[in-house]
Amino acid sequence: MPKLALAQMRMTEALEENLATATRLVREAARRGAAVVLLPELFQSVYFPQLEREECFALAHELEGHPFLGRFQALARELGVVLPLSFFERAGQAHFNSVAMVDADGRVLGVYRKSHIPDGPGYEEKFYFNPGDSGFQVWTTRVGRLGVGICWDQWFPESARCLAVLGAEVLLYPTAIGSEPPEAGSLDTKAMWQRAMVGHAVSNSCYVAAANRTGREQDASFYGHSFVCDYTGAKLAEADADFEGVLLADLDLEAARTFRAGMGFFRDRRPDLYGPLLTLDGRRRTRAASGGT
Repeated sequence: MPKLALAQMRMTEALEENLATATRLVREAARRGAAVVLLPELFQSVYFPQLEREECFALAHELEGHPFLGRFQALARELGVVLPLSFFERAGQAHFNSVAMVDADGRVLGVYRKSHIPDGPGYEEKFYFNPGDSGFQVWTTRVGRLGVGICWDQWFPESARCLAVLGAEVLLYPTAIGSEPPEAGSLDTKAMWQRAMVGHAVSNSCYVAAANRTGREQDASFYGHSFVCDYTGAKLAEADADFEGVLLADLDLEAARTFRAGMGFFRDRRPDLYGPLLTLDGRRRTRAASGGT
């Protein structure tokens, strides 16, 4: 029965300090038996999209020859663990909020580019990131079939369902979320954030996990509470707001497969009726009405 580990950590302005912390937590997780270790979103730095600053584009790098992904590939190979790695990707003139899926032998199986890009006070991601063009990605790893979304993706049931339909047994969400800016009033999203993902676990009968950052960064406090829930939505592990370290949970993937088949969610789906999901306003249109020829 494989173990999933979540690394909840504080970030600083110093790249090497953040990489050292991430490495230490991955090693701790592996020592405690983890087969998969999930780090938070954009763990290389503080959460720079709080503000629009052109100099932050210097944090982006091409996948090939990346300045630090290679050392985590070597770490995955050394420890025999799967590492979904969040990074700021540059591709030609485009920039993406991406995850490279590194298998336990150190190979990059592929890259997922964040599909849903938030834009608002404290989360100015549209300034930095193009909308992802990779489509939803599910990879067969040494542990099992893993699907990845990134932070804002985790609020969308369509994302989770697409990953599940593609065969994901575990949904992993590297995250950077915390206190909302004054413009949002007294809104505290922590409970909503968790409920949304627990719903994905229930509706798709699969494991769901989110690894968040913690600590104060500029004008935001990241609220931690990284967690794992099982295929019924029951929480298996959860961190406190200020916790920095590793959470572990066992994944009984065979039991989940049996349960998922028995629930019938994927047997009783009606894709032929879901056309409104392919529109912005829920209305079906003929090609002529939409300007087609």
